[in-house]
Amino acid sequence: MRDRVCAPSARGTTVKDDWRAWLPEAKEQVFRSCVRQLEISYNMLSVSLDEALSLRQGGRVVKASQAVCVTPDLCHRFAHPLVALLWALSEHAKHHGTVPNTAPLDPANFQGVRGQRVAFFHSLYCRVLLSERSQFLHKISSLGEMVDDLSRDFCAAASDIANGAPRDSVAEWQAVDAAHYDLNTCLRETIVLLKSFLMALPQDELATFQATVHTQMGVSKPKKLTLSQRLLRHRRVVPIGGE
Repeated sequence: MRDRVCAPSARGTTVKDDWRAWLPEAKEQVFRSCVRQLEISYNMLSVSLDEALSLRQGGRVVKASQAVCVTPDLCHRFAHPLVALLWALSEHAKHHGTVPNTAPLDPANFQGVRGQRVAFFHSLYCRVLLSERSQFLHKISSLGEMVDDLSRDFCAAASDIANGAPRDSVAEWQAVDAAHYDLNTCLRETIVLLKSFLMALPQDELATFQATVHTQMGVSKPKKLTLSQRLLRHRRVVPIGGE
């Protein structure tokens, strides 16, 4: 955020405008607090996985399998607050009508087939959803669903490596690496989404939003964001092909 330019605390024209704009002190503190917590948990996961991958690349396959055994727990510790923040954004937007700028997910930013597929369908939905609010809520749901699925894939593959025979399973290591990559993409998308949300958030709603974030991050397991539930509750039907 060193390249930001001074701008009034108001919603910009684009997501890029929002990202480059300054937040007032109170909103900046909330933003940095959320980002710091997410970055710490992500870095713990990333450093541990990098160590395991380095051991494997050095031919120390057994040591690599032993090193990866801590990563499922670290993945859960990272995914939990990320989904909780996405849920808090969704809940506040639905109850208070906050409508930030939103950019479609780009399939090219994801490595795994699952992430690419979800991003593709999200970008497709953005072309037919009538309101910016619907686009915002659908993006939150898409990211939340991806984080849930990717963390589950990561933990399953890492556990198989750690608990299996001391042999090099290429497919499992590739699954761990791809899931980690796409979880990082989800993190970056969420941070950008949070910045745009805070730009659009009225100052007098900041304390309410902050309380929602703290509540969601404090529960043992945040509620699951699913596309089907979100669309049934919030989608506006778009006439297509004369229907």
